[in-house]
Amino acid sequence: MKFTDTHCHLADPLFRDNLPDIIAEAETLGICRFIVPSTHAADFADVAALNGLPQVHIAFGIHPWFAESAVDADLNQLEDFLQQYPQAWVGEIGLDFYDKNQTSAVRECQRLWLTQQLKLAQQYWRPVILHNLKATAALVEVVKATRFTRGGIVHAFSGSLEEARSLTACGFKIGIGSLLLNPTAKKARQAARELPLSEIVLETDSPFMLANSVNVPANIRKIAEIVAELRGVPVETVADTTERNVEALLGKCES
Repeated sequence: MKFTDTHCHLADPLFRDNLPDIIAEAETLGICRFIVPSTHAADFADVAALNGLPQVHIAFGIHPWFAESAVDADLNQLEDFLQQYPQAWVGEIGLDFYDKNQTSAVRECQRLWLTQQLKLAQQYWRPVILHNLKATAALVEVVKATRFTRGGIVHAFSGSLEEARSLTACGFKIGIGSLLLNPTAKKARQAARELPLSEIVLETDSPFMLANSVNVPANIRKIAEIVAELRGVPVETVADTTERNVEALLGKCES
């Protein structure tokens, strides 16, 4: 069986001193491919440095948490990196409306940066990696307004089935990940159980998401086993189908 961790921050400083061991551990469990996003312009170069690893696929983008501090030069730098790396995705981008006290100006800034980056992704025919917290309706609205058609992944999904379906209708796969390691994550487990397997990919969001330890890509195997148990299917079925889903997305950089 082979798996892909479709969202892991392997350029994070927490992995800097032992990345070969982290990758080797994952590979012993069948995790043989890693999609590595950036979060702001300052880490574009660190992510790009991983491009020489045959198992790694990279993405460049400005995360909504950094939208307020981003400047026009960052967008120009993003375009430069997309030109230099024709197989790179755009990500991690998106919207984060989790804070109920956010001002309308903050949310509008996030929308503006998402819009600009989706336009670049469409221009260069790249899939995207979307961050989405409490913002599904706004996210779908921006995707439709920009006429974005390249698809991608909505990562670390934690919403309702209805929200998931509105996102898959826009051409996105749903990232099912480390939330499943928490038995009380009811919405994530419902999505893993009830969404068509053809709409799911697996991820860890490592090194994040675990309260008391550093998350690692090797946890993809546990996540796949939980998905298989929830659906009542062999873990091989989960591996085969999710890998086909990833292959289809990777192929969009070549079409």
